[in-house]
Amino acid sequence: MKKLVTVLVVLAVLLVVFLLLGPFYILSEGEQSVVTRFGRIVDTQTEAGLKFKMPLVDQVTKYSSRLQSWDGEAQRIPTAENQFIWVDATARWYISEPALFYETVGTMESGLGRLNDIIDSTIRTVISQYSLNEAVRSTNQINEINVVESFQDVESAEDAETLKTLTNTTVSQQRIEVGREGLSNIILEEASEYTDTYGITLEDVIIRQIRYSDDLTESVYERMIKERNQIAETYRSYGRGQLAEWRGQTERDRQTILSQAEAEAARIRGEADAQAASIYAESYSANPDFFELYNSLESYKVTLPATDKVLSTDGEYFKYL
Repeated sequence: MKKLVTVLVVLAVLLVVFLLLGPFYILSEGEQSVVTRFGRIVDTQTEAGLKFKMPLVDQVTKYSSRLQSWDGEAQRIPTAENQFIWVDATARWYISEPALFYETVGTMESGLGRLNDIIDSTIRTVISQYSLNEAVRSTNQINEINVVESFQDVESAEDAETLKTLTNTTVSQQRIEVGREGLSNIILEEASEYTDTYGITLEDVIIRQIRYSDDLTESVYERMIKERNQIAETYRSYGRGQLAEWRGQTERDRQTILSQAEAEAARIRGEADAQAASIYAESYSANPDFFELYNSLESYKVTLPATDKVLSTDGEYFKYL
């Protein structure tokens, strides 16, 4: 009986010591672990719960099993036409093989460093193989858009149609075959070939933003300014044509008014002269001698002040002197 009690006590002590050494560990939700013994992987766990390990000899390395985000720095990359653009991308990834990740990478920080190298170099390689349109655009809808200027302050519908024709600057853009979304898929496919060797699975790679470099931005602005200047010059030409037309119409109206006024004035003068002649005739027939005297005196007022000397007054003209 004593021996049995002694054995049980020894077993209890050993069990307590064993439990104190920590043979169990807890794996929470969203975690996975790699158990190594003397540097060699002996177990991997991906399910949450209470897990067993050999005390003192086993080491547990935990990794997140959740979807992680990767945000790289914007890169200045040349396109196939050697036009530089800034490309800013993001990605989502997770550790799909914790044992392989432990062997090749070791820590999460090292994993992010590998991702930086792989994704950045893949983005640069892929973008430089395609044109600017492929990187910037995702669809060909721009070729289906027809922007038409509206003209409200024009004289007629014909003028409005003329202006529409003159200001039509529709440019057919080059059709894209891949597009930004397609480039993202190509980057994902090529980068995954490298990340798989580290136990990392890329969920997706997304080109988040593309910005023109300063020199390219300047050329784009210059092209836009040139197009707007062409439209502005069309408006100015239309305005100059309208001005010339209005001036011509004004001059024609002025000439018409002057002609009508001159005709009316001639008619009035003719009627006045006729009335004056009629009055003169009536006056003359009433007293011819007085009329002759009056006319002679009126004539003297004009001629005598301009005459320096009169040699004789015997003429008929000076008979009243």
